[in-house]
Amino acid sequence: MDRRHAQFPFTTDAREAVEGADADIVDLATGGDAAVERAVERVEASLTAGTVGDPHRSARTELLSYPVARVLVSLVDRPALVRRYADAEARTAHERFEHELTGDAGYRSTGGERLTLPQLLAEFDLGGDVRDADESFALDDELRVHVGAYLSLSAGLDEDRWRLATRRLADGLVPVAGRELLVLLREAVRERVADGLPFEEVPEPIATALEPQVERLHDQLGDQRPPGSVEATVPELFPPCMSGLAERALAGEALSPDASYALIAFLTSAGMSPDQVAAALPVDAAAYQAERLGNEAGGGYAPPTCATMQSYGDGEAAVGNCVPPDERDARCETVPDPLSYYVAALGEAEDVDALEEPGSLGERLGSP
Repeated sequence: MDRRHAQFPFTTDAREAVEGADADIVDLATGGDAAVERAVERVEASLTAGTVGDPHRSARTELLSYPVARVLVSLVDRPALVRRYADAEARTAHERFEHELTGDAGYRSTGGERLTLPQLLAEFDLGGDVRDADESFALDDELRVHVGAYLSLSAGLDEDRWRLATRRLADGLVPVAGRELLVLLREAVRERVADGLPFEEVPEPIATALEPQVERLHDQLGDQRPPGSVEATVPELFPPCMSGLAERALAGEALSPDASYALIAFLTSAGMSPDQVAAALPVDAAAYQAERLGNEAGGGYAPPTCATMQSYGDGEAAVGNCVPPDERDARCETVPDPLSYYVAALGEAEDVDALEEPGSLGERLGSP
């Protein structure tokens, strides 16, 4: 088991290394193994940052966290989580591919020989589909991909530049730049990670051993989906916690990843489109998170529960991403999460249409 297996845990060699480690997930969970905590971090980071978080210093812990994370995603059993988790693994792999293949001097090597493009293509059975690929690689290289492989790998890419009509197809081959090939390989990773998730069945001993971790993920996601379709966006009716986070973001403050996730999940559930959220908030990864949270085929998630809001963040334990108790109102004490607060506020409003007046989010909240 080496660092490369940990860096690219979806590969055949890494899977064989896991099997050779003879690690039982029940023993890992009940024994407090660091791989289990790292697995939770992988899943949480996929929600809050669109990556799998910082790698563990132990190659063993990092590698074993991957299969445990897949089990956790299966046990949480929310369709949209599979997409977000697979997307995060793929985005992380894409970054590592680029560093490895270009020999980025600022990248801490995995040790030993660097990954080569032929090795990477062989991993996904693409060696015969990509022409002009050799061990020298540059982002500006021009390579050619067999049209069948190109169409398969680019199927989930929406930008016009990936449409076959925009390419100079010749002899059944599609020209791509080196950096574009890495994007196609990112899509190959996404497909592999998502394949088989969620598992049809997780053995009961494993499910029982991982109950605390699954509950923790449920708490962060929110225990319920958005209660109905919320089409009206009335910032004046936002709960104090979300008004506070929005005002901080609009003032240029850098929100923590969990605070950013909570705010964007709330806004995309409260009537704002992903484009509107991305345009309104100077929040790290706002465009990415808004698109993922607002356009899930399996339905979006409600923001984290009030209890989770109070336990996460950079503030005091009793406040977290919420607001101090003296800034909460009576409704805060009667709802389980911020979206339920907002739905209740909309229900009590006499004329919601009249409240949907023009103005930016900052103007409506009274922010600078």
